[in-house]
Amino acid sequence: MRSHHDMGGLEAGPVEPTEHDYAPWEKRVDALMMLLSARGHLKVDELRRNVEALGPDAYDTMSYYERWISSITATLIQRGVLTSDEIGRRMSKVEAEHASEIAGRRAS
Repeated sequence: MRSHHDMGGLEAGPVEPTEHDYAPWEKRVDALMMLLSARGHLKVDELRRNVEALGPDAYDTMSYYERWISSITATLIQRGVLTSDEIGRRMSKVEAEHASEIAGRRAS
């Protein structure tokens, strides 16, 4: 049985090989993956397994690097490097800082 991510052999039309500029966050995700791999916190097989474990809705709506960061996060939680609570607290802090920064710009 074919999984939702497995598109091998299906008609998809022509592939247009074009380069694009990467957003800063995409470059950070790539650097994070390389760093975690070099330090033994992530293996390519884990990255792939967790990308493939995404549900069809998530897989189909996420960009390439969104899938990667989701997979990296899942792998770090599975390995016990981070907890969901730690990630949630950090995300809340970043969101608050971002909201404060935006409010400061509006006040200027």
